[in-house]
Amino acid sequence: MADSAIYPQAPPLTEDEITELLQTADIARLATHNEDGSIHVAPLYFVYEAPDILLGTQSMSQKVRNIARDPRVTVLVDVTAPALVGAVVYGTAELDHQDVVAKRATIFRRYMPDDAADAFAHRLADTWEPVVIRVRPDRVVSFDYRKGFPTFD
Repeated sequence: MADSAIYPQAPPLTEDEITELLQTADIARLATHNEDGSIHVAPLYFVYEAPDILLGTQSMSQKVRNIARDPRVTVLVDVTAPALVGAVVYGTAELDHQDVVAKRATIFRRYMPDDAADAFAHRLADTWEPVVIRVRPDRVVSFDYRKGFPTFD
């Protein structure tokens, strides 16, 4: 039987590979703590502004209420092709209300043309109070199955 103290983990990403992943992956999954102790997970558009991850949302959202109460968060950024590669970012979130429309437009520019991103950020802000969640990493755990699978020796 294998030693239970050794967990079969895929090889990690290098620092440069983590940066590349955070600059190119499509979606970040933000996990926050609900008041009852359960976990709330939401997929979000994001932008990486080293060392922080910025995610936009509305002030009324569950994730914002959770962060206001407990700023500890986890963010999973991963891709599945050609193989599973990802980074789990454990960090502290801050709710940023300064220049939010411009920051959200910056996030949306990763996903759409500049004029559409600006218009979308403004339309959202005209309907709901926007906020940017700034995640400051405390620890990053990564995995890269392109480099092989764990051994079970």
